[in-house]
Amino acid sequence: MSSDVASYRRDYQNPRDGRGIVALIALLSTVLHLIRVNAYGWFRDELYYLACGEHLDFGYVDHPPLVALIARINRELFGDSLFATRLPSVLAGMAVIWLCGSIARELGGGRWAQAMAALCGLVAPTYLFTFHVLSMNSFDILFWTLGAWVVVKIVKGGDPRLWLLFGLICGLGLENKHSMLFFGFGVFVGLLLTPERRHFRQPWIWLGGAIAVLLFLPHVIWQVQHGWPTAEFVQNATAHKNVALSPLAFFGAQVKQMHPFTFPIWLAGLVWLFRSKYRVLAWMYVVAFLVLITQASKAYYLSPAYPALFAAGATALESWIRRPVLRALLAVLLVAGGALTAPLTLPILSVEQWNRYTHALGIKISAGERHEMGALPQYYADMHGWEEMVAEVARVYRSLPPGDQAKAGIYGQNYGEAGAVDLLGKKYGLPKASSGHNSYFLWGPQTTAEVLIIIGGDAEDHRRAFRDVRQAGEIHCGLCMPYENDQPVWIARGRKAPVEQIWPMAKHYD
Repeated sequence: MSSDVASYRRDYQNPRDGRGIVALIALLSTVLHLIRVNAYGWFRDELYYLACGEHLDFGYVDHPPLVALIARINRELFGDSLFATRLPSVLAGMAVIWLCGSIARELGGGRWAQAMAALCGLVAPTYLFTFHVLSMNSFDILFWTLGAWVVVKIVKGGDPRLWLLFGLICGLGLENKHSMLFFGFGVFVGLLLTPERRHFRQPWIWLGGAIAVLLFLPHVIWQVQHGWPTAEFVQNATAHKNVALSPLAFFGAQVKQMHPFTFPIWLAGLVWLFRSKYRVLAWMYVVAFLVLITQASKAYYLSPAYPALFAAGATALESWIRRPVLRALLAVLLVAGGALTAPLTLPILSVEQWNRYTHALGIKISAGERHEMGALPQYYADMHGWEEMVAEVARVYRSLPPGDQAKAGIYGQNYGEAGAVDLLGKKYGLPKASSGHNSYFLWGPQTTAEVLIIIGGDAEDHRRAFRDVRQAGEIHCGLCMPYENDQPVWIARGRKAPVEQIWPMAKHYD
């Protein structure tokens, strides 16, 4: 044991070892997120994931079960404050930054390369937002990066039994988000196209694959039992919600979302990987890119592929750039560029300051969807208005006679509205909400509700199911998404048919 400790100390004191500075960069990321964790409010998807955590299952309409399980465990341990809810994603971001430096170290990069790779992981605009909120996307980036780290270890000459760890990572990643398939498929193609195909002649890679399949199998069975709802969800989102990007526009979005100043680094990394024995990871990126552009996918779906490219690019630049002054200048430029764009995706500024800042920069940000935009981009607008919405619903609920309150239910048009009522309505004594949107549809209606408070929607549409529909309030949520603002709140009575007949009409997966 003493010899191991001495060896570790010698390694850590190596002038090429950058783990100390990488740890500081990872810690800086954590501090940035936590000091602004309460700057805005709950994010729409966080409300949904917390609701999913109350309905634990092996799957949901729009995602596998892991994020719901994390939300449930975290909530049981630490409560449901914003700080507690977002802490797992913040820690995932810290781990990704650490892994950026670790991969660079495995590739032969010295202290500067490790630090630059970590800085790329810190400043990428998409990462700044993704690691700030509870999201399966934060863990998706972590699982892709862990998988890439294992691939590098194996190609470098590591024990082939590491494929078992790779299978475990991929299996857990698949239980988090289906896009882990793109990573696995990319690595598979990369192995076939390189000398690393030799691993297919050994049992370990197949055993690793079996582990991944076994871990993913419960979710596949759930999909079969529920009629493949995710396939319907993806089809509807592609046809009606997502903005289709041309290959050139998709590539341009990569440059913006990962930061223009990191572009030369990850492009150099892609070239360097293709010229190295680690070209499996280069093919992984190319294959994932090609698959995504054929699926009309959102640009950020490729974001988990970049940590390996950051590490490779930083390693390449370190070997090409020898002058310390030039290296220092590049690091300073990257930090300055990151500081310039950080307010765009991390709520560092107040809303008023953010508007002035983006106006001065002449920046207009798209959400990649077809919704009308308001004063804020969608990812910020979806952090506003939930308290106001639930307060108005509570006012309408309290306006009901006591007898009606006892038999009243609440219906939201989407999972954000229903999730807000479920989380924020507790302090008002509101009943749980129902919705036909995504997994809320599977959880069913308020079967005992003879009086239904409906958030938004059209009166004539509601009269298809109820004899008496009247407006009892209106939601004004200011900086929220325009389709959430100025919504009526209805009170509906007198169902025209049993709820079992009406409920299928509420279904919408998108």
